This record gives sequence, structure tokens and C-alpha cells, in this order.
Amino acid sequence: MNNNMFQGEIDPELAALLGVSSNKGDSSASKPNYSELFGTEDIEAPDQIEVDLTQNSFPEITKPYASIPLTVFSDPDYYKKALSGEGDIAQRVHTILQKFLTTKDPKDRGVYRQQLTTAYWDFLLGIARKTPGKMPDYKRFLLRFGILHPGLLASEDRELFSKIIVENELNQPIFYLDEWFKAIGTGVIKNSTTDEVRIAKNNEATRLKQLLEKAEGRRDAARNLLKAKSDERAAYEKALIDAVQIISQHSPIPGFPDLQSMYTDVQKRAFLDIQELLKNMAKADRELDTFLRDFNQAQADVQTLEDKVREAGADVAVDIKAIDTEFDSVRQMVKLTIGRQGNHFPILIKEYFHSGPNEIATRENVIKQLAWIESIDPEAFCRSYKNKLNRIVPYVILVPSYGEYGICWEPFDRFNRATSRGRIAIPMYPKSLSFAILSAVGDLRWQTAKEKASYYWMEEGLTGNYYQWFTSKKLKGDVKEYFIQDYIIWMTKESDAIQKLEKEVRAIFWRYIPFSQVIKDKLKGRSYVYQELYQRDINRSLSDGY
Repeated sequence: MNNNMFQGEIDPELAALLGVSSNKGDSSASKPNYSELFGTEDIEAPDQIEVDLTQNSFPEITKPYASIPLTVFSDPDYYKKALSGEGDIAQRVHTILQKFLTTKDPKDRGVYRQQLTTAYWDFLLGIARKTPGKMPDYKRFLLRFGILHPGLLASEDRELFSKIIVENELNQPIFYLDEWFKAIGTGVIKNSTTDEVRIAKNNEATRLKQLLEKAEGRRDAARNLLKAKSDERAAYEKALIDAVQIISQHSPIPGFPDLQSMYTDVQKRAFLDIQELLKNMAKADRELDTFLRDFNQAQADVQTLEDKVREAGADVAVDIKAIDTEFDSVRQMVKLTIGRQGNHFPILIKEYFHSGPNEIATRENVIKQLAWIESIDPEAFCRSYKNKLNRIVPYVILVPSYGEYGICWEPFDRFNRATSRGRIAIPMYPKSLSFAILSAVGDLRWQTAKEKASYYWMEEGLTGNYYQWFTSKKLKGDVKEYFIQDYIIWMTKESDAIQKLEKEVRAIFWRYIPFSQVIKDKLKGRSYVYQELYQRDINRSLSDGY
């Protein structure tokens, strides 16, 4: 690669583009005034992806990559444009990058690498703050993919990135980093939970927003119950129509072709079925009326609180502090996806990038993997509320890192346990994308079950039974990490009848992380082990304790 663009002191032209002085002693160049970054007309609040409780699957991916490539990565001025207007920190990134690329001493290279990592994250914060506005593609893709300079990648890799689909055409809650910060900054999505952040009790605007989130959760749950009851009544009505059709079908009386025969025993039994159906329909209709009143009241509460939020000024267009707070959370997410011994270098370069087209965590590849997981573990993204199982896909944040592990940041919003989305982070450049996503979903599974069990998480349900097995084996270490590894085995091996788990763990997973019925039916014929577990399901379904 040609390193001439990084050599020597920064030239006046580049200095002007960077918004700094070419004089090394001149430190008068100020940082951008972020409070004045956006005119009202420049703010682009993204559409909120509502939780649709009627959606029961992921869309099929028919176009994993775009047919027409972007030209932005072939622009010779990409690097200059990406750094332009970012102040002194951009000059620092440029200077350290130059040293990192040209040094021959491995020890010096390690020092520059660490310095570049620190400076680059400081530089990225300035980019993240600008996401609510109309961001140029150079800065957008720098934040999204970690592409500081296309020349740091091989030509075939640049071509690959140029074909990644830019927009969220499938309307799934999967976000690249620039999209995520925009949603946070414009208030479409609230900040990720952190232990460090505490809300002042006298902060009325924040209190109102929390009340609004709870009210929205109640409204969404009421809407789901309303839909379920409407579907139940429709099922009774269809059964009634079928029963009437059975009753109204007659064959001619032998010898009397113009006369229809009497009711058969089957038709007479249909009379009793119809009576029961009419009772059920009347009951469902009464409950539907009650649920509709509940929904209307919940909707009115939401409207009232929305008005109060606007009056309190809590719906400001851009919240830079929210972006700053979220930036710290995202940086922690990145560290967790990498682990202590992983590669923490934040810039995409060919030396470290080895992912193929199917292993990059693009939005489309992630959707395919999530759909595959759900085909095996159909309740992976389900939570129970008022005895109704709701499918709620978590927010998925795609972070540009060389990490190996996906992580769950939070299983759901503590202010809206009914319908809020959890949050998982997926590294974009792992060695194995399926492993990264499975580890995130396993983490989500554990945290959701633990929060549901609350104080009894070591005694009840999925976490309780697994924890008791863990302690009985006198195992050391983090019980959640053991669980995630076993979950990956459950999904990749046991689902294909390859017995790798302990007998007790297999029984726990069979009950609390059930396979799809298709897989269960397949497994019961493959081994007595699974046949026995299958029979336990039948026995439990016949008992009151199931």
C-alpha cells in the first residue's frame, strides 16, 4: 500500500480540511461547537421500529448484497473527507497512524497501536455526536464499519464493503453504529442501562419519560391481549360454521330421492358442539369488550403522558449528552465482544480482517442467523406476559470490532417488562458469525430467565435448575459462561442428535429451552435418550404441574 499520504508533517491543505493549524505550535484550533452542529432542518429522526406482537418470524433474505456497488470507497479523497472538520484530534489520529504504518520496530508499533486506539476512540466520539444530522458517507461508513481509509483494505475487501446494503429495507431492529447513535440522539430509543448513571429524583422530564415507557408497555400488552381474544373468537366462529355445514349435509332417503335423510349420530353430536361454541363465543365477546376498554384507557394514558412530556421539553430534537453516555456504553460493549485477550484495534485493516461475505455481521447475514436460531429454539425471543407468550426481538447493535463473542447488554427495559426490547451487541468481524450470535442469544436467554425468576433465580426455572446442577458438580468460574457454552452445544450438536451435554443439562434444556416440534419429532426416533425426554413432555402435559 502507498504510504505517501501519511508521510511528513501535515500539509496546509490537509490541515485546512482537518480544521487545524499547519503550525505545530498553534493550538488555537478549537473543537467543533456541537451545540450548533444541527440546524432544525438538518435533523433526521429515524422512524421508530415498533414492537409488532403479531409478527412471528424474520423476513426471508433474498438479496444479501446490493447489485450496484457504492463508489465512496474508490474516492481518492475519502480519508481527507472523513477527517475534515474534526479538529485537533483528527490531526493526532493522522500523525499516529502515519507512525504506526511506517515503523519497522515491533515494539514501537505496539506503542503506536495503543496510542492510535485511544486517539481513534476520542475521534469517533466527535463523529457519533454528528449522527442526528445529515452525515456524509465518508464519516458514516467510518463510524459504521471502522473504515478510516479504504487503502488500508485489500481491493477485493473494498469491493465487498461497497455492496453491503446501506438502508434498513427489511425494517428489523438491527442497527449499525451510526443508526444507533442517531436513534439515541433523537430520542427514538432511550439510552442503554448503565450502573453508573443515576437519574435525579427531581428531574421531572426524565420521570415523565419513564412513566410514558411504562404506559406504552401496558398499551402494547393490552393490544396483544385484544388481538389474541379476537383471534380466539374468530376460531370459534369458524368452528361454528364448520359444525353448521356438517348438520346441513344430508343424503336422500332410500326410495325417496326428493327427501333428505334424518340427522346422523355425528350430526346430533354437532348440536352439543354448537351449544358449547355459542357459549364460548359469548364469553370471548364479553372479554373482548373488556380488553377493548382496557386498551382505550391505556391509549388515553399514553396520549396524556406524551402531552406532558412535550410540555416538559423532554422531547428535544437532539440530545448530545445522551449520545455521549451511549458512546461510553458502546465502547464497553465492544470490549466485551472482544474479551481480555482479543484484538482491540478499532480500525479496519487488511492485516486483521479475514471475514468472507457470509461471515461479516451485515444486517442481512445477522437476520439469516437469527432466523436459523429461531427455527431450532422457537422461544428464543419470547417473553410471557399475563400467560401470553409474546415474541419480542431485541435490538441488535452491530459494532465494528474483531471480537468473537456476542453479548446481551440488557434483556429488557426495567420500566417496561411487558413489551420492551432487550439489547444485544454483535461484533462485525468475528471468526465465526454463528458462534458470535449464538453466544449473544445464549446470554439473552440466561439474563431473561434470571430477571424473570428475580430473587429465586438460583432455585427456580431455567437458571435455578442449571445453577443447582453447576454447584452439585462443584464447578468453578462464571455459571453464565458455562451456560452459554452449553447453549451453543445444545443448538449446534444436540439439535442434530449428537449427544455432547451432561444428562442433567440435557433434561433442563429440553424442558426450558425446547426445540421446535419438528426437531423433537426427529430426535425421538434417533435415540432412546431423546425418546425418554419426549415421553416426559407427554406426561407433564397430562398433569396439573406442567
